[in-house]
Amino acid sequence: MADFSHVNTRGEASMVDVSGKAASVREARAEGYITMSAETLEAIIAGEHHKGDVFGVARIAGIQAAKQTSQLIPLCHPLMLSKVAVEFEIDQANNRVRIESLCKLTGQTGVEMEALTAVSVAALTLFDMCKAVDPSMTIDGVRVLEKIGGKTGHWSSEK
Repeated sequence: MADFSHVNTRGEASMVDVSGKAASVREARAEGYITMSAETLEAIIAGEHHKGDVFGVARIAGIQAAKQTSQLIPLCHPLMLSKVAVEFEIDQANNRVRIESLCKLTGQTGVEMEALTAVSVAALTLFDMCKAVDPSMTIDGVRVLEKIGGKTGHWSSEK
């Protein structure tokens, strides 16, 4: 039988005990995309979206979501994040926005879930703010780009 870290000896879900791990600087980056109509993207770029600064609201939503990850995902440890950043890159050729997050802390467990949550909620917020004018938007490509620190060290999807 496989050795699952989130299952106790009785086969029940269990939060991993990280108290024996050394604290280290840990960092994770994630990305995702939201594709929309050219008209919707143009309105956002021009600052003419009727709901205002959609990127500003989505950035705050992503940051807040990263801080709440343990409330959303069972068995995630509550973390004292030292840095959360959410950035947007407009890709007009493909009518989409690339969302990238960075989460960082000094602690005993990684921050990949926080980075993924930040990207996901930022994308969902963009969808929510634009759905009245563009209900056919799609969200895809959410993934971890890089993680630094911990026992496994540095990993990057770009290697």
